[in-house]
Amino acid sequence: MTNDDTIKLLRECDAGVKMGVSSIKDMQDYVKDDDLRRCLGRCRDSHERLADEVQQMLDRRADKGKEPPVMAKSMSWMKTNVMLAMKESDSTIADLITDGCNMGVKSLHRYLNQYKTAAEEAKDLARRLAGLEESLVTDVRQWL
Repeated sequence: MTNDDTIKLLRECDAGVKMGVSSIKDMQDYVKDDDLRRCLGRCRDSHERLADEVQQMLDRRADKGKEPPVMAKSMSWMKTNVMLAMKESDSTIADLITDGCNMGVKSLHRYLNQYKTAAEEAKDLARRLAGLEESLVTDVRQWL
């Protein structure tokens, strides 16, 4: 039997991983450096694999998941486009990625603390997603 904390944590992971994939896709057309493009592509692929895992866990629990909040998506899109309009560079992209990942890690840890009785497989997935975000922050530092 699935408890509410498991569903709630999986929903937040679902929204977060979708937000990550969307943000990376929004920026990829602006990337100039091939190494950064490959880095973001690998991370996008990893996010998509985790998204599949989240969806499988939600499907087993007969839950539809959660889309990222419209306001958060809109604000992210707006910030990305304004910053890139002011200075279209790989440094700007790395800066935006770093900010987004840090917000994601912070949120995921908040949800892990909030949904303490979630199933271990859901907590593990949230930790792996946070780890993926932390790794991306480290990987893009050379372009800051």
